[in-house]
Amino acid sequence: MSGFLSYMNGDSILHRLNPLTKLLMSAALCASCFLTHRHSVVIGVIVFNLCMSYSAGGLKRSLAMSVSFIKLALLLFVLQVFFVREGNIILTLPLNIYITDKGALFSSLFSLRLVAATMPLAIMLSVTRMSDISNVLAQKLRIPYKYTFALTTAIRFIPIFSEEMAGIAEAQTARGVEFDTKNFFKKIRLLLPLCVPLLISSVRKIEGSAISAELRGFNLRTRECGYKTYRFGLRDAGALVLTAAIIAAAVLI
Repeated sequence: MSGFLSYMNGDSILHRLNPLTKLLMSAALCASCFLTHRHSVVIGVIVFNLCMSYSAGGLKRSLAMSVSFIKLALLLFVLQVFFVREGNIILTLPLNIYITDKGALFSSLFSLRLVAATMPLAIMLSVTRMSDISNVLAQKLRIPYKYTFALTTAIRFIPIFSEEMAGIAEAQTARGVEFDTKNFFKKIRLLLPLCVPLLISSVRKIEGSAISAELRGFNLRTRECGYKTYRFGLRDAGALVLTAAIIAAAVLI
């Protein structure tokens, strides 16, 4: 999952859009998934996200991300489908456990929303530099720079911590710890002790970053310190119109 939060070089239309336009598009696509109660609309949003990813040259990333979220969505589907008691029974299991048609529809829609709502933000982050996100939030939305810096720094640290965790797990595997076990609960039990060295290394990295920011005059920086300007063009207007059309379709359908 760390690769989806790292910037992907390119010169596609998505790469050249205004960073604020990308953020608005991702937020609107996420909202459209929760404004509709039809599976077809949510699936259409997923397909649209895959098309955007293909145009930016990151289709493999999106497909891998979709597979990861589909696994989580299936787990949530199984957990939810047995708790909805309304509707007609379509499947009866032992111990008075049954599945209803409304339960299956609700759980499947919830699972599809999970996949569709997480894809836009991941795609936009992969085609937008964190510095651009920080600058546009401070310049256009008038958010204090300290908050935008904290947000983008937290996103930057996610892949770093993920790689750190993978390195710790590989070191433990070399010492004979069976991390390749298929038992989910056993794997969780083996991963929990690794949080301690990860936490220690994370605190060290955060402290080093804080000292580096202080030496570079972080406290003196304001929204006017950004040297880049972000203008809206015709492609931005077209992207926003397309996004508005998707939201309208989600509401009307």
